[in-house]
Amino acid sequence: MSQEFVIEAFPRDDQGRGASRRLRREERKIPAIVYGGDKDAVSISIWHNELKKALENEAFFSHVLTIELNGKKESVILKDLQRHPYKPLLTHADFLRVDKDHEIHVNVPLHFLNEDSAPAIKLQGGVANHQITEVEVICLPQNLPEFIEVDMATVEMDQVIHLSDLKLPKDVKIAALLQGEDHDLPVVAIHKPRGAKVDDAEEGEEGEEGEDKE
Repeated sequence: MSQEFVIEAFPRDDQGRGASRRLRREERKIPAIVYGGDKDAVSISIWHNELKKALENEAFFSHVLTIELNGKKESVILKDLQRHPYKPLLTHADFLRVDKDHEIHVNVPLHFLNEDSAPAIKLQGGVANHQITEVEVICLPQNLPEFIEVDMATVEMDQVIHLSDLKLPKDVKIAALLQGEDHDLPVVAIHKPRGAKVDDAEEGEEGEEGEDKE
């Protein structure tokens, strides 16, 4: 993982909705919690705008992050994020401690490569139908990928790519596949648009009628 995200955190003693509102309004911070591992949960606050800016980077969601609190650093992942129902504001964040010797469950985005240049799309007029845009993986923190690539270059018309078809980095597993074959969900497929299929069928029927007349 080439990027490093360090989040400056501050101790938080006041609890409750009123304290959280004051924190957001007066200090421009949001309440958060760090939990997990063999330690007690710790209530913290973090800079709202710093977190909001970090969230603009897709990699933030699938990275092991660093929380720096009172001069000490802890490795965490973002487990939950709450937003204001209609304002562009963050309201709370949950961070889970990670241990290099214990596997973690993290949702990782899928990056679809060569989609526009795939022959089934570029030459045959197909359209990619994405069923899944991220997938939950299980791995040790040091093996966590930023994303998983799905190469569309050789995907044919009406071919369906399933979870089991994805090429995974070493020592990374897909959580759904551990539950059995019934969970091997479709990821993406290329199909002709519905209207194009109707046109093709009508052309085929007209051709058959012409043959009958002869």
